[in-house]
Parts: sequence; structure tokens; C-alpha cells
Amino acid sequence: MATDTLDYAMTSFMNEDAVAVLAEVRWPGGEWSKSYGVRDLDSKEPARPDDRVPVASVTKTMTAVSVLKLVDEGLIGLEDPVNGMLEAFQAGLMPPGPITLRQLLSHTSGMPSYGEALYKGIDDLVPVSNQRLSLHRVMELTSTLPWEARMVGSFRYSDSNYAALGLILEKLRGKPFAEVLRNDVVEPLGLVKTTVDDPLVAAPDLVKGYVTIKGHREEAGVTQEQLGSPSHGVVSSVPDVNDFLAGLFTGRLISAGALAEMKRPVVGPYGLGLFEWSEDCTGAPRYFARGDFFDFQTVALSSADGRYQATMTVASPPAPTPFEDPDVERERALWSDQMRSALLETMDRLCQ
Repeated sequence: MATDTLDYAMTSFMNEDAVAVLAEVRWPGGEWSKSYGVRDLDSKEPARPDDRVPVASVTKTMTAVSVLKLVDEGLIGLEDPVNGMLEAFQAGLMPPGPITLRQLLSHTSGMPSYGEALYKGIDDLVPVSNQRLSLHRVMELTSTLPWEARMVGSFRYSDSNYAALGLILEKLRGKPFAEVLRNDVVEPLGLVKTTVDDPLVAAPDLVKGYVTIKGHREEAGVTQEQLGSPSHGVVSSVPDVNDFLAGLFTGRLISAGALAEMKRPVVGPYGLGLFEWSEDCTGAPRYFARGDFFDFQTVALSSADGRYQATMTVASPPAPTPFEDPDVERERALWSDQMRSALLETMDRLCQ
């Protein structure tokens, strides 16, 4: 079967003690989904392919859609400087020069990421995770870090870029970010398992995530710090992520011109909330979004025409965070690469 490589990768992750692995692939005329593992290490309830999971930075792709809808409506331009729109850019957080909307979307503003100021060590992890952060507080934290002029125009991945975009959306829409995303993405596509600011603590179909802290297993999952974040706050499901990508690439969310801007790489393979990747059997590029937490990883791919999607989420084995074991980051990056490779090979086999 075309999905054999993907199924093998999923079982390999389970053999390395993943809590759960969920995947779904779609192609013209068919789809395949599978799950391994459990929702909860205590109850041992089996995981299902459509269970809810935190999708981390896949959120950024959704946020980028909302921002590009502003562009479609003529409320702001991609090359417009945003310094005057953001109170934080005029008090405390001082950009080294004009910063455009495109630079925020493409991580080329040079702005540091607030996480560098948020977490100082392992003892901060639990109290910080249980703390709800406003977007204004995110900007305050960012202002404690150096913003170097030499970094403007270079790729520097930063959650603070998307926090700033969230503030712009709130200002121009006059609504909280979570409501904007619901109006722009969730409701138009009928993403029934996708939420932005709902803690979902008791949701029976939520896969729980785990880390170890000083040798003790701790439940991580959906934290207060994540809720409502334009960079990493969405909880969704593998089928909903595929629905989102299909809706995006078939033109149901933004104009053809805005989608072309989103797909066009700015620095390296990264465009506006999307990575461009290898070509399919027709010679067209494919695009992907990815999200990583200490306890979850998601990789989601789509063909340029929206006819093929493939998404996988892994709930990682309970393991130390990078504060205790820096090598964990390298292992997580390896898993993410393996996920993407398995998804790409599956799409190659299905491509017509």
C-alpha cells in the first residue's frame, strides 16, 4: 500500500515509547487514517485518529491567513510599516527601524522571541506554564531582549512576530484574536475540533502530553501560557488540520493573489506562515506547516492545488525538557524530519 511507509514510521515512534501517534492522508478519491497509543497514560484509553491535540506553530499558518484577509480587504499592505500601529513598538520595545507586515509574517523582522525572557530554567517551567499571558505582556517580555539592527531582513524564527500580528488583528478588527480566528478560519471551514482559547481540560478526546521534571513524570498538555496565542495556541485534530490546508489551497479562505504571496519564499523555504518543500510528480512545489512543543510534534503537508494532504501528530515519550537535557532538542528535530520524510514519501506514492 502507498501508506505502508507512513504506518511503519508510526509504529517506529511507538516502539520508542511515544504516548500516541495519529495520522491522516487524503488524495483524490480516497483517504487513510490510523492511530496508535493512548489518550492518557493513566486511563490507557486508546487514541483515535480524530482526537484533539495541541498543534503548536501550525497556529501561525492560520494566523497568517487572518492577516492576509486584512490585506485582501485593503485594511493594510504587506509593505506597510507597522511601527505606528503597535503601542509596544513606541514604548519599551524599540525596533531598530521601520518594520513591515511582511517582515513579521516571514520572521525577517529580527525581533527576538519572548520565550528567551519567559523561561530562565527548569524551576520556571510549571509556574510559567500555568500563567495566562496577554499579548501586551508578551511584548513587554520581548522588550527585555536586544533587537539588533543587523538581524532585520534575516530569518529569525520568533513567536513574538506572531504576537505582534495578533495585536494588529485585534486593532483592525476590534475583536479579540481568538474571535478573529474563529470568524476567518474555524467557522468558514467547519473545523469542529479546533479551538483557540478553550482549555479543554476535561475533553474526553484530548490526547495528553507529558514531560519529566527532575525525574518525575508531569502532565503538560494544553497550558495556560498557550491559550489564545497567535503563534502556538490552537488545539485541533489531524483531520481538521487537513481540512484547513485543503480549504487554504483550494482558495476558500483568501484570494489567489494573497495565497501566492503566502507561498512565495522570502528567506530560505519560508514564505508567509508556510514552508515550501520538494516538488511533487507534476513538478509543483508542496507546502508544509509544523509545530513543536516539549510533548507534541505535528507536521502537515499539502499539494499546491489542495488535492492532497498528509498530517501526523506524535505525542512524544515523557522526557526531560531542554533545560535539563539539551540533547532532547536534537532528538525532537530528528523525529520531526522522520515524520516529514514519511509523509512526503506517502504523497509521492499517491501522486498522479
